[in-house]
Amino acid sequence: MEEILNEIYAIGAEDLDIDLFESQYPVEKGVSYNSYVIMDEKIAVMDTIDKRRTEQWLQNLQAVLNGTAPDYLVVLHMEPDHSANIEKLSEMYPDMKLVGNARTFTILDQFFFDKKIAADRRITVKENDTLPLGHHTLQFIMAPMIHWPEVMMAYEQSEHTLFSADAFGRFGVPSLTMNEPWDIEARRYYYNIVGKYGNQVQSLLKKASALQIDTICPLHGPVLHTPLDSYFHFYDIWSQDIPEIPDGVLIATASIHGHTRDAMHQLAAILKAKGIDVKEIDLTRTDVSYAVSAAFQYGRIILAACTYDANLFPAMEAFLSHLETKNLHSRRIGLVENGSWAPQAAKLMKNRLDTMKDMQICDTVLTIHSALHHDDLDTMHKLADELTA
Repeated sequence: MEEILNEIYAIGAEDLDIDLFESQYPVEKGVSYNSYVIMDEKIAVMDTIDKRRTEQWLQNLQAVLNGTAPDYLVVLHMEPDHSANIEKLSEMYPDMKLVGNARTFTILDQFFFDKKIAADRRITVKENDTLPLGHHTLQFIMAPMIHWPEVMMAYEQSEHTLFSADAFGRFGVPSLTMNEPWDIEARRYYYNIVGKYGNQVQSLLKKASALQIDTICPLHGPVLHTPLDSYFHFYDIWSQDIPEIPDGVLIATASIHGHTRDAMHQLAAILKAKGIDVKEIDLTRTDVSYAVSAAFQYGRIILAACTYDANLFPAMEAFLSHLETKNLHSRRIGLVENGSWAPQAAKLMKNRLDTMKDMQICDTVLTIHSALHHDDLDTMHKLADELTA
């Protein structure tokens, strides 16, 4: 609990016990569930947190309230890691009103169908509606599909603060990551959670450009203070799917016994000798969320996989499925396949890539029969040249 701005307090909690965020993303350094309180003539609580840390959150809240009661609970996002305590807080403070948009309350009733919040306790807001609190005034900004349809944000006018819901969030608890670059885990968070909705993020950035924003208060990760240019820059290029390393090459390998992986080490050496920035990822030993993040970061990708039961080796199949779901597009792709008999991984990978927009697939395909042979090196060099031309 801390006062981050004039009469604005952070009351969230850190979770270092969680293994998988949203039951799929590894978070070795945990995740924070952020919640805020604005103490003014009217008191507003900005979102609740995950049920995993309810008691700590309530202790932080009550320490800030110091015997007073909140007038409003502003619900920016209904995902359970932020809404789990709405019912509890509503029961504790029966005079408190809930502030949300029309879709907020539709989803709220789906989660809390057995104890619906009474209609006279609901305040429904729309784009640019305001909620005066005293010295502070909240202005509401609709942000549908960043990354649920009910998402909205709140701009506090006196402190020039954007309560940004899940946008600008990051994996990792602030106490362990405060000295680490923000973008590394923010990038993985963005592309795996928000990334499919780049058009909606662009719409948000246009709205934000009309506001003076000095502080961003997201629902995960650290509070961001001015200068904010770098954070907005990252969100601008990420949401347009502009590769940060356009001439670099990501080599994503799904190897069974290591021969495909060994061959890709040689290809990486060839590319590095040409002055190319190369990143290698072993899809069998790296969580797919890291691979997805890298695929969006690099402009050129080598996909190397074995044929397995007449299909793609599962690690590559999962990777391509995620890229398709997240709308990866406009990349230059090289294909490498391995098969001791009837290799067809390249054909299968191309079939998946053909469902994605503006993928430029190299004509040269490297086919490995069990292990890389000297005769394969000419094709490997040709593929490297075509990929980087």
